[in-house]
Amino acid sequence: MGNLMKKFKNGLKKVFTKSLDYVEVIGNKLPHPATLFALLAVFVVLISWIASLLSLQAIHPVDGSVISVNSLVSGDGFRWIYENITQNFLRFPPLGYVLVVMVGIGVAEGSGLFTVMIRSLVISSPPKLITGSIVLAGLVSHLASEAGYVILIPLGAMIFHALGRHPMAGLAAAFVGVSGGFGANFFIGSIDPILAGISESAAQMINPEITVNPAVNYFFMAVSALLIVLLGTWVTERIVEPRLGKYEGNLDKVPIEQLTPKEKKGLKWAGYGLLFTIALLALTIIPENGILRHPETGSILRSPFFNGIIIAILLFFFIPGLIYGIVAGTIKSDKHVAKFITQSMSGMGGYIVLVFFAAQFVYFFNYSNLGIIFAIKGAQGLQSIGLTGPTLIIAFVLLSAFINMFMGSASAKWAIMAPVFIPMLMLIDPPYHPGLTQAAFRIGDSVTNIVTPMMSYFALIVTFAQKYDEKYGIGTIISTMLPYTVLLTITWTALLVLWMYLGIPLGFDGPIFMPSQEVIEIISNDTILAFPQDTLLVVPQDTVLLSH
Repeated sequence: MGNLMKKFKNGLKKVFTKSLDYVEVIGNKLPHPATLFALLAVFVVLISWIASLLSLQAIHPVDGSVISVNSLVSGDGFRWIYENITQNFLRFPPLGYVLVVMVGIGVAEGSGLFTVMIRSLVISSPPKLITGSIVLAGLVSHLASEAGYVILIPLGAMIFHALGRHPMAGLAAAFVGVSGGFGANFFIGSIDPILAGISESAAQMINPEITVNPAVNYFFMAVSALLIVLLGTWVTERIVEPRLGKYEGNLDKVPIEQLTPKEKKGLKWAGYGLLFTIALLALTIIPENGILRHPETGSILRSPFFNGIIIAILLFFFIPGLIYGIVAGTIKSDKHVAKFITQSMSGMGGYIVLVFFAAQFVYFFNYSNLGIIFAIKGAQGLQSIGLTGPTLIIAFVLLSAFINMFMGSASAKWAIMAPVFIPMLMLIDPPYHPGLTQAAFRIGDSVTNIVTPMMSYFALIVTFAQKYDEKYGIGTIISTMLPYTVLLTITWTALLVLWMYLGIPLGFDGPIFMPSQEVIEIISNDTILAFPQDTLLVVPQDTVLLSH
């Protein structure tokens, strides 16, 4: 029996590995990523035209307005394309974020700070903890907005390469922490109040008195973060890394040598510089009259500080890098600083070309309204099936994951889905709290981030990979990340279902079920709908109201 099970497992492993190989081969046979995004943009143009001819529409779940397809094959469409191609490129968020941060990275990398940091990390850290540490750092990086994509993912590849491990495995470990685990964290991040605000508005359609706080999912998300660290580490070391094999590329490794006295001194003073930078920025938001707080509300989360967090990230690298270079002797004048920044920017040419076409695809798709219509139609389809209980929650997770393949913004998706699903799940028997619906959405919104080209930073990830091998393309990224998506979807959803069965609160003031309260029933045409007693209802005169 044991031999039979072993053969079954080996056979299953071979099938899974071959499937990933096929995904990689097919994906990499696609055109160059820039060409592919250009073709996808053209495809959106054609689909928008066909959908417009078919009069494809959807009703907005909040205001009841009719959403129609905007055809790009029309007078208005052609004019919009002609007027917005440049703006699409310039306003594409990853472009500005990356180029701004590269100023700081250029100084930190050119001065030698990055190399010394990696050598110090490799020398001092237990090898068994490296993978988990990178996944964990990816989760924590959510606090710094886009920093994880721009900084941590290439750093993960560099660390693995320095250790003699495959750099793509390091890239994958960082990527799953930063993007695959987007919905989990040990801390409250900037996305939490945004989602909670949308959830509260949707819930108040049923109960005007209900509130949803930003920490409504905190307990579940903290445990989820631990799950992602463990699963991300296991998948990296047991599936991804063995499949990748030995790295055969020509890129030179960071040399793992003991630090010289001058390098140690430079690293120490760079640390002082980082502490100074943190203290300086803290003074702008911690005091009640901090200059980077919201000038009217005094809020920290929704403030100029977080709106411009990319500048803080730039300073995190620029100031320590500059201090290290001066102390270690690698920066002797302002010419060296300018040289390092220039070298850093010069390597971004391929990325800029890729972003130009990726931006057109994303904004063409947004203009067409196809993404919004698909989301609403999918939500209505799931609603019409009539599922209840954990089965409904699982179906909702899968729907969220599917929609995430086509719409990148979490807040935009939730603004569409919340007004449909939160009221629906508040009215079933037993009624679910909005926090549960939000938690299920966050799972689906995270697990497919790492395999969809619609994710804003996907083009950047391809660029990072091609640094180690020019043959790496979209197929390489998707096939490498697919095991994470599959196993995260299964285990993370199972965790939520278990949480439901145990009845553990999801967070602060985040029960699984709506608190018991007196309700009003509306009986019409043999259908009974239950509403909280304090709900404002407008009903026909002959409607029977029963209170109990």
